Amino acid sequence: MAVALSLGRRGMGRVWPNPAVGCVIVQDGQVVGRGWTADGGRPHAEPRALAQAGAAAAGATAYVTLEPCAHVGKTPPCAQALIDAKIARVVVATGDPDPRVSGRGIAMLEAAGIAVTQGVLGKRADQDHAGFFLRVTQQRPFVTLKLAGTLDGRIATATGESKWITGPAARRAVHMMRARHDAVMVGAGTVRADDPSLTVRGMGHVPQPVRVVVSRAMKIAADTTLMQTARDVPVWLCHGPDADVAAWATAGAKSLPCQIAAGQVDPAAVMAALAAEGITRVFCEGGGMLAASLLHADLVDRLVVFSAGAAIGAEGTPMLAGMGIDQLAQAPRFALEQVQPVGDDICHSWRRT
Repeated sequence: MAVALSLGRRGMGRVWPNPAVGCVIVQDGQVVGRGWTADGGRPHAEPRALAQAGAAAAGATAYVTLEPCAHVGKTPPCAQALIDAKIARVVVATGDPDPRVSGRGIAMLEAAGIAVTQGVLGKRADQDHAGFFLRVTQQRPFVTLKLAGTLDGRIATATGESKWITGPAARRAVHMMRARHDAVMVGAGTVRADDPSLTVRGMGHVPQPVRVVVSRAMKIAADTTLMQTARDVPVWLCHGPDADVAAWATAGAKSLPCQIAAGQVDPAAVMAALAAEGITRVFCEGGGMLAASLLHADLVDRLVVFSAGAAIGAEGTPMLAGMGIDQLAQAPRFALEQVQPVGDDICHSWRRT
């Protein structure tokens, strides 16, 4: 199952709105088939592994990271494919909460006389499929918030200089993280200050994440990199109902009007809009106002912070905008997952408690 989970992760950021599933087929102690959800979400992991196994699938055991689908969509049910291949046993890491599948895939297999074992490495599978699960059950994607700054939590000097606080190894790590998410999201302030491209670079030819800009009024110059490249890599705009997005629409960007709350675009409405479009995993790269709003709304599932060995002082721009916190009990809390050096910087990752 550990191998199947590893295979499934290859699909992260590439298969939305489908889950990134892995499948391994074992016959007499030998792996005879391996598969993971293909780019774009199809074919699914099970038929890919079965195709590789061929006749050797008969009487074999299939290890699958998510309950095989039981409904007819653009492809036949994976549960039926396992039955037709005469698989003898299926080991499932975790169940699928999608009401079209939930429990039905297992029931189909057992009705066909296939032995089913559930819950193997289930917690790890739940973590890998968290984005898909959240979209199905809460109509929002999994959110990773990335922050990068100095030891004293600053992201720019008083004059706005910010390139580069962290080193090349940290920046490459960020590109790898972008590649494992369906969308990369920033606020308008970051677009105005940095003119980012938000693409995955230096990793060969890979599917690019959707680039999302959150802004109430969308007051951004027309010569930005995002607008100029909107037809090459998708750009989605989450904005207030009165924003003027005509120029962006002409450039090829998609408009997703969202409700306003407390004078800014409601972060919960943003997440609902992205989930409705099929997004399961979002990588937010700031800036400070957007990051603070996500934390305040309790919408951050994982926090990744790169810290550079430098200090700017109080004159610098802080990582986070004001959050109106008067007491420590009001502060968002996260549990530490990992701390590791990345080049000359440190990366520490945290998960929601």
